[in-house]
Amino acid sequence: MNLIILDRDGVINYDSDQFIKKPEEWKPIPGSLEAIARLNQAGYRVAVATNQSGIGRGLLDMAMLNAIHGKMHKACALVGARIDAVFFCPHTNDNDCDCRKPKSGMLEEIAARYGLGNLDDVPVVGDSLRDLQPAAALGAQPYLVLTGKGMKTQAAGGLPEGTLIYPDLAAVVAELV
Repeated sequence: MNLIILDRDGVINYDSDQFIKKPEEWKPIPGSLEAIARLNQAGYRVAVATNQSGIGRGLLDMAMLNAIHGKMHKACALVGARIDAVFFCPHTNDNDCDCRKPKSGMLEEIAARYGLGNLDDVPVVGDSLRDLQPAAALGAQPYLVLTGKGMKTQAAGGLPEGTLIYPDLAAVVAELV
């Protein structure tokens, strides 16, 4: 089985410093949904791993997060794309949980859910250092996209060794498939 793990905000859809709090604020980055469709056509299972501290901060509730993800799934379906699973951390930094990236708990849960003993060489695509650190720690292949916070992340340096850098998700997918 081919698996790819994507961050949500800044990779699939535009990011916002004020958080994506309702479906109207979720807007796909041009080419991202079509890239997911190409992954599906090439036999990839697509999982999303996203920090959603807006829940812990009281900016949105589970019903609203589900509505946002419902919009994402419908937008994918319109272009023949499918996201197989969405994993999220609702906690804030203060909770010190194991699932909030840059900790690796969410990626470990994805590996377990898909019956993988490890994530060796599984592509993990993100736009921030906290997306890439757990990927590298677990032996996955980190990909930095320059959408979202990606350009700032690249400029700040300190990327995990072996991180591959691409302009956007579509470019990553063109390389993979």
